Amino acid sequence: MPVQITSIAPILPVHEIESALPFWIDQLGFTLITSVDHEDRLGFVLLAKDDMTVMLQTHASLFHDDPALADRPSPAMLYAKVEDLDELIAATEGTTSVVVARRTTFYGADEVFLRVPGGAVIGFAASAKG
Repeated sequence: MPVQITSIAPILPVHEIESALPFWIDQLGFTLITSVDHEDRLGFVLLAKDDMTVMLQTHASLFHDDPALADRPSPAMLYAKVEDLDELIAATEGTTSVVVARRTTFYGADEVFLRVPGGAVIGFAASAKG
């Protein structure tokens, strides 16, 4: 019998959490659920919105957990569906950089990939219009 998984949430390695929080909270509407300090700064946070959770953990905190994890860039990216890509782009302007320019895919997604504060890459997609 397969193991029953009830949820999966990404842990995004970041250089620092403090500069990433306004993006996640103010621009995307997540709520800070819990935080853990590491040395004199935030080392880990759990963020939630509706039925979604995202965790941010600093490289320094990862190094403390396992030195082999500290300097490896995360190969994982997030892919988030949004109702209105224009609204998302307007809300994040000035705080993100474009990794993959806006495009319409063969499978009907209107998408853009952005590097967000903290360094993670997220693909944002809406159903193509028209």
